[in-house]
Amino acid sequence: MLITTTGFSLEDFSPADLKHYRKEWKSESVGACTTSSVKTYEDYRMITATGSAQYKYIHNHMTVTDYGLLVDEEGFIGVAMGYLFGAIGSRYYVELDTGITLPVVKVDEKARQHAPNGCTAGSNDAIEFVIHTDLAREYFGGGKYVLNGNFNNSKYFKGGIKDIEKVLDEKIELESGVTYLDEISEIELKTDEEQDGFLEVEGGY
Repeated sequence: MLITTTGFSLEDFSPADLKHYRKEWKSESVGACTTSSVKTYEDYRMITATGSAQYKYIHNHMTVTDYGLLVDEEGFIGVAMGYLFGAIGSRYYVELDTGITLPVVKVDEKARQHAPNGCTAGSNDAIEFVIHTDLAREYFGGGKYVLNGNFNNSKYFKGGIKDIEKVLDEKIELESGVTYLDEISEIELKTDEEQDGFLEVEGGY
């Protein structure tokens, strides 16, 4: 068993801490529109329409971390999602089948041709990380494409989607004392030969 904290802030955010993440806000399940483990990415610098909700939200609420991820003040990671997931700024907990919870905020909307059902194209990615590609490549590696184009190749983000929960505006009331969490076993990175294949991604407005 290991002692954990609830949530985390921008100042103490680290991808390695995701395996210890505990929900800070009340939430309700909206279901898993796909169980895919694929997690692609787009570069936030491709979002150039200054009047768009995406551009304004990213530049007003998100900070580029040393890891290349965009994170808000309460540790929610910027992602692109389909129209099924509401307006820009909507927050979700993405529960993975490895026991990892990804706190995400929708900062871009996938183009309709890439998510015609509001979630994904076929059975591919429901979430697409919005990143600074150069910084992410330095931290995560992967050659020409960060993690060979799929964040599922990182043990910090590994796993198929088990559930997606809409984050509500009310915080969870914590009981006094210490919160414990069963330790998640370390998942070793695959070799280059074993890593999931690259999927070309397009995003931004």
